[in-house]
Amino acid sequence: MQEILKKIITDVLTSLYEPFWFALLSAFLMCIAYMYCYEPDNAGGGFKKMMLAWVKKFKKDAHFRVLFFWCIVTVMILFRTLLNRNLWMNPLSDVMGGWTFTDSKGKFSAEPVENIIMLIPWTWLLIVLKNRKNVVKKPVLYAIGAGFLFTLAIETMQLMLRLGTFQLSDICYNTLGGMIGGVMFWIFGMIRKR
Repeated sequence: MQEILKKIITDVLTSLYEPFWFALLSAFLMCIAYMYCYEPDNAGGGFKKMMLAWVKKFKKDAHFRVLFFWCIVTVMILFRTLLNRNLWMNPLSDVMGGWTFTDSKGKFSAEPVENIIMLIPWTWLLIVLKNRKNVVKKPVLYAIGAGFLFTLAIETMQLMLRLGTFQLSDICYNTLGGMIGGVMFWIFGMIRKR
């Protein structure tokens, strides 16, 4: 059991470490684009003015901070699932695979656990972003739907671009992770109300 836990922790931390700086830079640039689309006050004022405006917005606006962290998580997921994959000759070669904790060689695989963990923070942050104006009335159902659609889009892109394999288990496990993120948001919301 200790070896299995060690493998899961190592795989998850490696998955977080590899794309971190790319995700951080990408999220920073996405938030700059967001800031200048919705608040173009300091557009065209030079690099220093732009950086100061970004830092000021980050310090003052909680919604902007959540957007920044959601962008980091989104880019990390896309890096792991699409951007850092090798081309496969047949992306439909293992449609029904990935349900067990062993790979094709019989070795332990933490992939099902990683697929569940991957969408928990993504759906949590998405609901926080959307719930700024109390738009999300049923966070668990919203999380299930958002997790399913996001995963389906990723799996379809993997199929179309031949990046990895299209697997039904990934859709199921990621949707489960999205549901867990929605349940956690709902539970913490209930605790905050009390």
